[in-house]
Amino acid sequence: MKKILISLIALVLLSAGNSLLADADSERLAAVLAAQPEEVQARYQYRHPQETLEFFGIAPGMTVVEALPGGGWYTKILLPYLGQDGELIGADYSQEMFPLFGFFSDEELKKKETWVGDWVAKAGEWEGEDGARISAFAFGSMPDEMKGQADAVLFIRALHNLARFEGEGAFLTAALKNAYDVLKPGGIVAVVQHQARANMSDEWASGRNGYLKMDFLVSRMEAAGFEFVAESAINANEKDQPTDSDIVWRLPPSLATSRENPELRAEMVALGESNRMTLKFRKP
Repeated sequence: MKKILISLIALVLLSAGNSLLADADSERLAAVLAAQPEEVQARYQYRHPQETLEFFGIAPGMTVVEALPGGGWYTKILLPYLGQDGELIGADYSQEMFPLFGFFSDEELKKKETWVGDWVAKAGEWEGEDGARISAFAFGSMPDEMKGQADAVLFIRALHNLARFEGEGAFLTAALKNAYDVLKPGGIVAVVQHQARANMSDEWASGRNGYLKMDFLVSRMEAAGFEFVAESAINANEKDQPTDSDIVWRLPPSLATSRENPELRAEMVALGESNRMTLKFRKP
């Protein structure tokens, strides 16, 4: 009886300790988000970074891979949040994929050859005094020493182009293999992706318009060896009801189809950013 009581007390104390730790992490993330520039905070109503990162279980001290970090919107949040004990690994598309877009200049394509070093240097400018360690790789060219090192891989609005060009170089297959290999057992793949309605054609939802279907992503993730864990409506937006002649870039922040049309622009701004699925997968 005494041993049972001691075990119960230990469980209560452990639960309380985990709760306090989670509260501290939440407060840390809130402070990081509050320190971002106003133009970044203006997107919180659509991107919900606090709720999103907490849903995925991202915590200080983790090693996290951020796919297609781009201009650093999430990077600048993750670096101070992961902290000195953490590491952020940027992962760009394969160099072989960029010519397929058809709009990159020769100079821009040439710069992709040095992206890994260039991005590490650029992210270092955002690191601050207490930021996470920084490294990088391109999908399809992940260094062997990175295998089994990461706690999570973030694919935030990054999968549609991989799917779009899958038939021209198996780019989605390669990226998901890298994600599987880089993760520790039990590691998480976090997906936030523009979501196509189930009744839209597979051709329209192939990624070329920015949207993918949930059943397509789940099947591809499971085929790559991941287990589906959970979904969330955190980033859903029912106002986004695209037709088969629409592209996701008609919406903020791109507003690609209304730059010369103030009325249409106002209409797109009123819709907000895209309807997004938020999916959590796990490496067994």
